[in-house]
Amino acid sequence: MTKRLNLGQIALLITYAAGMAAGQLLFKAALRLGDGYPLPTRALLLLRNAPFIGAIVLYAALSVLWVWLLTFTPLSRAYPFVAVAFALTPVLGALVFAEPLSARLLAGIAVIACGHVLVVG
Repeated sequence: MTKRLNLGQIALLITYAAGMAAGQLLFKAALRLGDGYPLPTRALLLLRNAPFIGAIVLYAALSVLWVWLLTFTPLSRAYPFVAVAFALTPVLGALVFAEPLSARLLAGIAVIACGHVLVVG
């Protein structure tokens, strides 16, 4: 196994994962603003929708961050942090949009967390 990640790398990777989750929240917020309109109208509304534009800009910035991270972090050590977004997004969805968190979903998040510890730990 390669050497351990330093705290700076871990902080940047967690920032990346949190940004991915935030982007998903922005996309969800953008789509909620167009409720009730037919699909072509909704598509046009997205072009002027601040949360949608924010999500696109955020994802572009995260792409640059990811490429930069990979210049000094092995992919095999960095990529498991993407799973943090898989766990964080439903929790944030519950907090922001009152989406349900079932016991099964929470168990899945726990499995992701355990797997992350095994792979990165």
